[in-house]
Amino acid sequence: MSTTPWRPSRPVAYLLGLLSIWPPIYFVFFIGFMGYLFVARANHGFGAFGYIFVFHLGTMLLGFALTAVYLIHAFRNDQLAQDRRILWVIVLLLFGFFADPVYWWLYVRPRETLVT
Repeated sequence: MSTTPWRPSRPVAYLLGLLSIWPPIYFVFFIGFMGYLFVARANHGFGAFGYIFVFHLGTMLLGFALTAVYLIHAFRNDQLAQDRRILWVIVLLLFGFFADPVYWWLYVRPRETLVT
């Protein structure tokens, strides 16, 4: 496996950022939706979950894919010392889509280069 650092292009980095914020936003929506179903179950039942099943499955797959992308980036990131690299791998694996936007902000987002 190559140890060449992976630096995504500006559009790819921003796309990763947008995709990274969707799972936490969806999590809040999902908890609210499940709370609504719990309160209204006498009228609607849990059959209403079928309406968001595709979003739920898609968000789960997106979360797994993003975590895999960030794990690969962490292994190839030359900005991280070895101990930080191991720490980020553990954090990404344990906290999944909550850690993805933080990792993106710290290490993947495009940086403005200052011209002096």
